[in-house]
Amino acid sequence: MSVDILMPALSPTMEEGTLSKWLKKEGDTVSSGDVIAEIET
Repeated sequence: MSVDILMPALSPTMEEGTLSKWLKKEGDTVSSGDVIAEIET
């Protein structure tokens, strides 16, 4: 099952970011507040 994940802006001027590393694997349980990826801006 796929789920949309919204990335919050990390600064007031941020318009895009690049996902550099997934920290969770397919099938892992994800809870609210979990860090799931590293983002480069």
